[in-house]
Amino acid sequence: MTETSTQPGTAQPAAYTPTDRTVPTRSRERAAYDHEMVHSILDEGYVCHLGFVRDGAPVVLPTLYGRVGERLYLHGSTGSRPLRMADGTDPGLPVCVTVTHVDGLVLARSAFHHSMNYRSVVVHGVARTVTDPDEKRQALDALVDHIVPGRSRDSRPANAKELAATAVIRLDLDEVSAKLRTGGPNDEPEDMDLPHWTGVVPLAKGYDTPVPAADLAPGIGLPDYLTTL
Repeated sequence: MTETSTQPGTAQPAAYTPTDRTVPTRSRERAAYDHEMVHSILDEGYVCHLGFVRDGAPVVLPTLYGRVGERLYLHGSTGSRPLRMADGTDPGLPVCVTVTHVDGLVLARSAFHHSMNYRSVVVHGVARTVTDPDEKRQALDALVDHIVPGRSRDSRPANAKELAATAVIRLDLDEVSAKLRTGGPNDEPEDMDLPHWTGVVPLAKGYDTPVPAADLAPGIGLPDYLTTL
């Protein structure tokens, strides 16, 4: 994922500053604010959940996203309610965006201590509509490359009609936290002799062989970025 450059003479802090909203009330030792950790979790995911308030009620929508440096970009139809609410002429749309990976199923001897190994990121902030044409194109390229790195250079870019029908919102990575669980079950000492299997069932993301479209023109082979995916 493309990183934004910093101004000469400035240094990016190594970690995000914790706030009241990014410090968990439970298992605080699992929280992390390291930039590299947060970015790696975001970059590995495909779907985020966008939460906001509409007509006084909470709404959470799954959607694609892309990261460029310290910004997240989300897109949708110009008629989409949350994207219209984030219009740049207004104060913006207060949102919460989450991304989660499940790495393993943790099976304990007791039902109470069953858990999951996971990595997650929560971002709080105000989303705003991207109006600059160059930034909008960069954001759309980032969304495509987030799915498969290098794909934006191997596909037709959006034309004027498609750009006019597409809205992009930006959320700065400012109020951010990661949370992780690793390791095995945390059984109670008195349960250690119970005759139940206990351990972790790992989950792994994988890719199968790409299937070409039925109307793919002859002679177009599999691109390198797919063979190395």
